[in-house]
Amino acid sequence: MPPHSDLDHQIDRLRRCELITEDEVENICQLARDVLMEEGNIQNINSPITLCGDVHGQFFDLMEIFQIGGDAPHTQYLFLGDYVDRGYYSVETLLLLLALKVRYPDRMMLIRGNHESRQITSVYGFYDECMKKYGSAHIWHLCADVFDYLPLGALIDNEVLCVHGGLSPELESLDQVRMIDRKQEVPHTGLMCDLLWSDPDCQANDFTLSPRGAGYLFGEKAINEFGHANKISLLCRAHQLVMEGFKWHFNKRVLTIWSAPNYCYRCGNIASLFEYHGGAETPRYTFKMFREAPQEERAIPTRPAAPDYFL
Repeated sequence: MPPHSDLDHQIDRLRRCELITEDEVENICQLARDVLMEEGNIQNINSPITLCGDVHGQFFDLMEIFQIGGDAPHTQYLFLGDYVDRGYYSVETLLLLLALKVRYPDRMMLIRGNHESRQITSVYGFYDECMKKYGSAHIWHLCADVFDYLPLGALIDNEVLCVHGGLSPELESLDQVRMIDRKQEVPHTGLMCDLLWSDPDCQANDFTLSPRGAGYLFGEKAINEFGHANKISLLCRAHQLVMEGFKWHFNKRVLTIWSAPNYCYRCGNIASLFEYHGGAETPRYTFKMFREAPQEERAIPTRPAAPDYFL
Protein backbone atom coordinates (compact mmCIF):
# COMPACT_ATOMS: atom_id res chain seq x y z
CA MET A 1 0.00 0.00 0.00
CA PRO A 2 1.36 3.48 -0.81
CA PRO A 3 2.19 5.90 2.00
CA HIS A 4 -0.96 7.37 3.47
CA SER A 5 0.27 10.83 2.49
CA ASP A 6 0.11 9.88 -1.21
CA LEU A 7 -3.36 8.39 -0.87
CA ASP A 8 -4.56 11.32 1.23
CA HIS A 9 -3.33 13.69 -1.46
CA GLN A 10 -5.28 11.77 -4.10
CA ILE A 11 -8.39 11.80 -1.89
CA ASP A 12 -8.07 15.56 -1.45
CA ARG A 13 -7.93 16.05 -5.20
CA LEU A 14 -10.89 13.76 -5.76
CA ARG A 15 -12.87 15.66 -3.12
CA ARG A 16 -12.33 18.75 -5.25
CA CYS A 17 -13.75 16.80 -8.20
CA GLU A 18 -10.34 16.77 -9.90
CA LEU A 19 -9.24 13.87 -12.06
CA ILE A 20 -6.24 11.89 -10.88
CA THR A 21 -3.72 10.39 -13.28
CA GLU A 22 -4.25 7.11 -15.06
CA ASP A 23 -1.39 5.53 -13.09
CA GLU A 24 -3.01 6.67 -9.85
CA VAL A 25 -6.35 5.18 -10.93
CA GLU A 26 -4.66 1.89 -11.75
CA ASN A 27 -3.00 1.85 -8.32
CA ILE A 28 -6.22 2.63 -6.43
CA CYS A 29 -8.12 -0.04 -8.36
CA GLN A 30 -5.47 -2.63 -7.57
CA LEU A 31 -5.47 -1.70 -3.88
CA ALA A 32 -9.26 -1.75 -3.80
CA ARG A 33 -9.32 -5.24 -5.31
CA ASP A 34 -6.83 -6.39 -2.67
CA VAL A 35 -9.01 -5.02 0.14
CA LEU A 36 -12.29 -6.30 -1.29
CA MET A 37 -10.82 -9.74 -1.95
CA GLU A 38 -10.55 -10.22 1.81
CA GLU A 39 -14.26 -9.52 2.36
CA GLY A 40 -16.99 -12.12 2.20
CA ASN A 41 -19.98 -12.16 -0.11
CA ILE A 42 -21.96 -10.98 2.91
CA GLN A 43 -19.84 -8.68 5.01
CA ASN A 44 -20.54 -8.72 8.75
CA ILE A 45 -20.79 -5.21 10.24
CA ASN A 46 -21.54 -3.82 13.68
CA SER A 47 -23.75 -0.82 14.40
CA PRO A 48 -23.83 2.14 14.57
CA ILE A 49 -23.61 2.66 10.82
CA THR A 50 -25.03 5.04 8.22
CA LEU A 51 -26.60 3.50 5.10
CA CYS A 52 -26.71 5.24 1.72
CA GLY A 53 -28.72 4.23 -1.32
CA ASP A 54 -28.01 4.94 -5.00
CA VAL A 55 -25.78 7.95 -5.73
CA HIS A 56 -25.39 7.47 -9.53
CA GLY A 57 -22.45 9.74 -10.22
CA GLN A 58 -24.00 12.81 -8.56
CA PHE A 59 -20.68 13.84 -7.06
CA PHE A 60 -21.72 17.09 -5.42
CA ASP A 61 -24.63 15.33 -3.74
CA LEU A 62 -22.14 12.75 -2.43
CA MET A 63 -20.36 15.69 -0.82
CA GLU A 64 -23.69 16.65 0.76
CA ILE A 65 -23.89 13.14 2.22
CA PHE A 66 -20.54 13.55 3.92
CA GLN A 67 -21.49 17.01 5.13
CA ILE A 68 -24.77 16.02 6.78
CA GLY A 69 -23.87 12.44 7.75
CA GLY A 70 -20.32 13.06 8.90
CA ASP A 71 -17.08 12.37 7.12
CA ALA A 72 -15.21 9.10 6.94
CA PRO A 73 -13.68 7.70 9.08
CA HIS A 74 -15.60 9.47 11.86
CA THR A 75 -18.86 8.03 10.49
CA GLN A 76 -19.02 4.38 9.47
CA TYR A 77 -20.75 4.07 6.08
CA LEU A 78 -22.41 1.34 4.09
CA PHE A 79 -23.17 2.26 0.48
CA LEU A 80 -25.72 -0.01 -1.17
CA GLY A 81 -24.45 0.13 -4.76
CA ASP A 82 -25.15 2.04 -7.99
CA TYR A 83 -22.26 4.47 -7.75
CA VAL A 84 -22.07 5.16 -11.47
CA ASP A 85 -24.20 6.01 -14.55
CA ARG A 86 -26.78 8.77 -15.03
CA GLY A 87 -24.89 11.50 -13.20
CA TYR A 88 -22.19 13.68 -14.74
CA TYR A 89 -19.38 12.63 -12.39
CA SER A 90 -19.42 8.86 -12.15
CA VAL A 91 -15.63 8.66 -12.52
CA GLU A 92 -14.90 11.03 -9.64
CA THR A 93 -17.67 9.54 -7.47
CA LEU A 94 -16.49 5.96 -7.86
CA LEU A 95 -12.79 6.75 -7.51
CA LEU A 96 -13.37 8.77 -4.34
CA LEU A 97 -15.39 5.95 -2.76
CA LEU A 98 -12.75 3.38 -3.75
CA ALA A 99 -9.96 5.57 -2.40
CA LEU A 100 -11.83 5.99 0.90
CA LYS A 101 -12.36 2.23 1.00
CA VAL A 102 -8.62 1.67 0.63
CA ARG A 103 -7.77 4.35 3.21
CA TYR A 104 -10.40 3.31 5.79
CA PRO A 105 -11.33 -0.29 4.94
CA ASP A 106 -13.23 -0.93 8.19
CA ARG A 107 -15.20 2.33 8.08
CA MET A 108 -16.26 2.49 4.43
CA MET A 109 -18.34 -0.46 3.23
CA LEU A 110 -19.30 -0.80 -0.43
CA ILE A 111 -21.55 -3.49 -1.92
CA ARG A 112 -22.47 -4.16 -5.54
CA GLY A 113 -25.45 -2.69 -7.35
CA ASN A 114 -26.94 -3.72 -10.67
CA HIS A 115 -25.14 -0.80 -12.35
CA GLU A 116 -21.77 -2.16 -11.26
CA SER A 117 -21.59 -4.30 -14.37
CA ARG A 118 -19.98 -4.08 -17.78
CA GLN A 119 -23.23 -4.46 -19.69
CA ILE A 120 -25.11 -1.70 -17.87
CA THR A 121 -22.24 0.81 -17.68
CA SER A 122 -21.53 0.41 -21.38
CA VAL A 123 -24.99 1.82 -22.11
CA TYR A 124 -25.95 4.23 -19.31
CA GLY A 125 -23.08 6.65 -19.16
CA PHE A 126 -20.02 5.40 -17.28
CA TYR A 127 -18.20 3.96 -20.29
CA ASP A 128 -18.70 7.13 -22.33
CA GLU A 129 -17.57 9.25 -19.39
CA CYS A 130 -14.35 7.25 -19.02
CA MET A 131 -13.68 7.63 -22.72
CA LYS A 132 -14.30 11.37 -22.59
CA LYS A 133 -12.20 12.05 -19.51
CA TYR A 134 -9.29 9.67 -20.10
CA GLY A 135 -9.34 9.17 -23.86
CA SER A 136 -9.52 5.38 -23.82
CA ALA A 137 -11.48 2.49 -22.32
CA HIS A 138 -8.59 1.51 -20.03
CA ILE A 139 -10.05 3.22 -16.93
CA TRP A 140 -13.45 1.65 -17.57
CA HIS A 141 -11.85 -1.81 -17.76
CA LEU A 142 -9.97 -1.19 -14.50
CA CYS A 143 -13.13 -0.10 -12.69
CA ALA A 144 -15.20 -2.95 -14.16
CA ASP A 145 -12.66 -5.40 -12.77
CA VAL A 146 -13.16 -3.86 -9.31
CA PHE A 147 -16.94 -4.31 -9.65
CA ASP A 148 -16.43 -8.07 -9.70
CA TYR A 149 -14.86 -7.96 -6.23
CA LEU A 150 -17.59 -5.95 -4.49
CA PRO A 151 -19.53 -7.93 -1.84
CA LEU A 152 -23.12 -8.83 -2.63
CA GLY A 153 -24.49 -7.77 0.73
CA ALA A 154 -23.85 -6.91 4.36
CA LEU A 155 -25.26 -8.15 7.67
CA ILE A 156 -25.53 -5.64 10.51
CA ASP A 157 -25.52 -7.06 14.05
CA ASN A 158 -26.52 -10.46 12.60
CA GLU A 159 -30.10 -9.25 12.07
CA VAL A 160 -30.27 -6.49 9.42
CA LEU A 161 -29.59 -7.75 5.90
CA CYS A 162 -28.48 -5.21 3.31
CA VAL A 163 -28.45 -5.83 -0.45
CA HIS A 164 -28.92 -3.58 -3.45
CA GLY A 165 -32.10 -5.14 -4.84
CA GLY A 166 -33.93 -7.81 -2.90
CA LEU A 167 -34.82 -11.46 -2.47
CA SER A 168 -34.76 -14.43 -4.83
CA PRO A 169 -37.03 -17.46 -5.08
CA GLU A 170 -33.79 -19.49 -4.96
CA LEU A 171 -32.75 -17.98 -1.63
CA GLU A 172 -33.51 -20.02 1.46
CA SER A 173 -30.37 -19.50 3.55
CA LEU A 174 -27.70 -16.81 3.69
CA ASP A 175 -25.15 -19.59 3.34
CA GLN A 176 -26.23 -19.87 -0.31
CA VAL A 177 -25.08 -16.29 -0.86
CA ARG A 178 -21.83 -16.94 0.97
CA MET A 179 -21.04 -19.77 -1.45
CA ILE A 180 -21.47 -17.75 -4.68
CA ASP A 181 -18.38 -17.11 -6.78
CA ARG A 182 -19.04 -13.38 -7.05
CA LYS A 183 -15.95 -12.51 -9.09
CA GLN A 184 -17.81 -12.38 -12.39
CA GLU A 185 -20.03 -10.19 -14.51
CA VAL A 186 -23.56 -10.04 -13.10
CA PRO A 187 -25.47 -13.01 -14.59
CA HIS A 188 -28.78 -12.44 -16.38
CA THR A 189 -30.60 -14.90 -14.10
CA GLY A 190 -30.11 -16.70 -10.83
CA LEU A 191 -29.47 -15.84 -7.20
CA MET A 192 -26.68 -13.31 -7.74
CA CYS A 193 -28.75 -11.48 -10.34
CA ASP A 194 -31.84 -11.41 -8.13
CA LEU A 195 -29.99 -9.92 -5.14
CA LEU A 196 -29.07 -6.94 -7.33
CA TRP A 197 -32.28 -6.56 -9.37
CA SER A 198 -35.36 -7.60 -7.35
CA ASP A 199 -37.94 -5.20 -5.89
CA PRO A 200 -40.62 -5.38 -3.17
CA ASP A 201 -44.21 -5.18 -4.39
CA CYS A 202 -47.30 -4.97 -2.20
CA GLN A 203 -49.33 -6.65 -4.95
CA ALA A 204 -47.10 -9.73 -4.89
CA ASN A 205 -47.58 -12.38 -2.24
CA ASP A 206 -44.57 -14.55 -2.91
CA PHE A 207 -42.59 -13.97 -6.15
CA THR A 208 -43.61 -12.77 -9.59
CA LEU A 209 -41.55 -11.85 -12.65
CA SER A 210 -40.17 -8.31 -12.65
CA PRO A 211 -41.01 -5.81 -15.41
CA ARG A 212 -37.34 -4.80 -15.32
CA GLY A 213 -36.51 -7.97 -17.25
CA ALA A 214 -34.21 -9.21 -14.49
CA GLY A 215 -34.87 -10.23 -10.90
CA TYR A 216 -38.29 -10.66 -9.30
CA LEU A 217 -41.00 -8.79 -7.47
CA PHE A 218 -41.25 -10.22 -3.96
CA GLY A 219 -44.13 -9.88 -1.54
CA GLU A 220 -44.89 -9.99 2.16
CA LYS A 221 -45.03 -13.79 2.35
CA ALA A 222 -41.56 -14.03 0.82
CA ILE A 223 -39.91 -11.62 3.27
CA ASN A 224 -41.74 -13.04 6.29
CA GLU A 225 -40.67 -16.61 5.52
CA PHE A 226 -37.09 -15.63 4.69
CA GLY A 227 -36.78 -13.39 7.74
CA HIS A 228 -38.12 -16.06 10.08
CA ALA A 229 -35.85 -18.78 8.69
CA ASN A 230 -32.73 -16.60 8.86
CA LYS A 231 -33.52 -14.47 11.93
CA ILE A 232 -33.53 -11.29 9.85
CA SER A 233 -35.55 -8.47 11.40
CA LEU A 234 -35.08 -5.96 8.57
CA LEU A 235 -34.06 -5.97 4.90
CA CYS A 236 -32.45 -2.70 3.77
CA ARG A 237 -32.09 -2.06 0.06
CA ALA A 238 -31.86 0.71 -2.55
CA HIS A 239 -32.42 0.28 -6.32
CA GLN A 240 -35.74 2.16 -6.63
CA LEU A 241 -36.37 5.88 -6.84
CA VAL A 242 -38.67 6.99 -4.02
CA MET A 243 -39.67 10.64 -4.10
CA GLU A 244 -39.64 10.96 -0.30
CA GLY A 245 -36.08 9.60 0.04
CA PHE A 246 -37.12 6.37 1.78
CA LYS A 247 -40.04 3.98 1.87
CA TRP A 248 -41.13 1.25 4.26
CA HIS A 249 -42.69 -1.97 2.97
CA PHE A 250 -44.50 -4.90 4.60
CA ASN A 251 -45.02 -3.49 8.09
CA LYS A 252 -41.44 -2.18 8.28
CA ARG A 253 -39.83 -5.49 7.36
CA VAL A 254 -38.24 -3.95 4.22
CA LEU A 255 -36.79 -0.46 3.75
CA THR A 256 -35.88 1.27 0.48
CA ILE A 257 -33.24 4.00 0.84
CA TRP A 258 -32.59 6.51 -1.96
CA SER A 259 -29.64 8.91 -1.73
CA ALA A 260 -29.56 10.70 -5.12
CA PRO A 261 -31.58 13.94 -4.71
CA ASN A 262 -33.22 15.39 -7.82
CA TYR A 263 -32.24 12.18 -9.61
CA CYS A 264 -30.96 12.68 -13.14
CA TYR A 265 -31.08 16.42 -12.34
CA ARG A 266 -34.79 16.46 -13.17
CA CYS A 267 -36.87 14.15 -10.93
CA GLY A 268 -37.35 16.62 -8.06
CA ASN A 269 -37.10 13.99 -5.32
CA ILE A 270 -35.47 14.42 -1.94
CA ALA A 271 -32.93 11.90 -0.62
CA SER A 272 -32.13 10.26 2.69
CA LEU A 273 -29.51 8.62 4.85
CA PHE A 274 -30.48 5.84 7.25
CA GLU A 275 -28.59 5.93 10.52
CA TYR A 276 -28.93 2.55 12.22
CA HIS A 277 -28.02 2.80 15.89
CA GLY A 278 -28.67 -0.82 16.87
CA GLY A 279 -31.55 -3.06 17.90
CA ALA A 280 -31.09 -2.32 21.60
CA GLU A 281 -30.80 1.45 21.16
CA THR A 282 -33.56 4.04 21.53
CA PRO A 283 -34.31 5.19 18.95
CA ARG A 284 -33.26 2.19 16.90
CA TYR A 285 -32.68 4.37 13.84
CA THR A 286 -33.01 7.89 12.47
CA PHE A 287 -33.31 9.32 8.97
CA LYS A 288 -31.50 12.37 7.65
CA MET A 289 -33.16 13.99 4.67
CA PHE A 290 -31.41 16.23 2.16
CA ARG A 291 -31.85 17.97 -1.16
CA GLU A 292 -29.40 18.45 -4.00
CA ALA A 293 -26.25 20.50 -3.46
CA PRO A 294 -26.75 24.24 -4.10
CA GLN A 295 -26.39 25.27 -7.72
CA GLU A 296 -23.39 27.48 -6.97
CA GLU A 297 -21.52 24.45 -5.61
CA ARG A 298 -21.98 22.24 -8.65
CA ALA A 299 -20.92 22.28 -12.28
CA ILE A 300 -22.91 20.59 -15.04
CA PRO A 301 -20.86 19.76 -18.12
CA THR A 302 -22.37 19.44 -21.57
CA ARG A 303 -22.93 15.80 -22.41
CA PRO A 304 -25.46 13.78 -24.41
CA ALA A 305 -28.16 12.34 -22.19
CA ALA A 306 -28.05 8.63 -21.37
CA PRO A 307 -30.84 6.47 -22.80
CA ASP A 308 -34.09 6.48 -20.87
CA TYR A 309 -33.86 3.48 -18.57
CA PHE A 310 -36.86 3.15 -16.30
CA LEU A 311 -36.12 4.78 -12.98
